Amino acid sequence: MGIYAEKKEGEFQSVKPGTYMARCFRMIELGTIKEDYMGQEKQMQKVMITWELPTELAIFDEAKGEEPYAVSKTYTLSMHEKANLRKDLESWRGKGFSETEAEKFDISVLVGKPCLLSIQLQQSKSNPGRSYTVISSISPLMKGQECPPQINETKILSYDNFNWELFDSLSDYTKDKIKSSIEFRMMQEPGNVTQESGNDELNDMPF
Repeated sequence: MGIYAEKKEGEFQSVKPGTYMARCFRMIELGTIKEDYMGQEKQMQKVMITWELPTELAIFDEAKGEEPYAVSKTYTLSMHEKANLRKDLESWRGKGFSETEAEKFDISVLVGKPCLLSIQLQQSKSNPGRSYTVISSISPLMKGQECPPQINETKILSYDNFNWELFDSLSDYTKDKIKSSIEFRMMQEPGNVTQESGNDELNDMPF
């Protein structure tokens, strides 16, 4: 099954600001979470998308050797014309979505797709002495560019295909986000069972 957007860990090493070739390798459905939105508490369905930067390698764990930097962005799972997810996807693919396409788009087809990411360092409001990586824009590769092959294993976590091993491998921060969701709490109720299965449709559906 897909992850559909509908219309209606230790010391962290940050990559330097710049524009990089990137490839999406991980997608985590966080679920429906309470968040403050313009001064009001609202329930919003969230997803975290992660890209690797295959040309930017570093050693994060001596046992694993060199690995690519990875950057993530969390979105509200919405294809409304004003939603950040839709804006970024349209910029990524270089064209807008038709209203028919936007009605129900399986964003899990993005996994494995290359792009260009523009990355900035942003100062933390709660801790002015600390900065963190943000993705300022996403765009298609330039003509003639070829992104290196994917290095990290593809990882997709969704509630209709919940993978507990993948869940356990996530950072405590991400796991706590997932645990706070309505979907996760419902999954813990007696009688609710999740299954793990492959998704053979991903390679057949174009971005």
